Amino acid sequence: MKRTLLAFPLLAALALPLRAGDPPVVVDVYKSATCGCCGGWEAHLRAAGFTVRSHVVDDVSAARDKLGMPSTYASCHTARVGKYLVEGHVPAADVRRLLAEHPKDAIGLAAPGMPSGSPGMTGAPQDYDVLLVARNGRAQVFQHHPAR
Repeated sequence: MKRTLLAFPLLAALALPLRAGDPPVVVDVYKSATCGCCGGWEAHLRAAGFTVRSHVVDDVSAARDKLGMPSTYASCHTARVGKYLVEGHVPAADVRRLLAEHPKDAIGLAAPGMPSGSPGMTGAPQDYDVLLVARNGRAQVFQHHPAR
């Protein structure tokens, strides 16, 4: 019994971030069963060290609305990371930056549409912007990604 009690705090500590500023481990992704590029984005997040939980939903738009991301910034999937939402093919580095900066007035990040060459998307790369979406529904460029 003593060994079990001593091991439990160690196991609990291993589940916590290594530093207070590290992002939450879990990303909950709400997606359609028929969308293939969402799996590519999830693989990108896993490769960057996130744990991804996929939730197949019948209506991605309804899930997006319920979570609180304005449809103006719609893409093929919506995710929740901690207290923030991530819409579309946002690079993992941008998600980590969002979590490190933790802007108080933000809903989260969005890469509207499905930019070619963004994580999980195939095709000729194109320039695209990741937007920081505020609680009032307005957005500003959070990170510009040039075509590579």
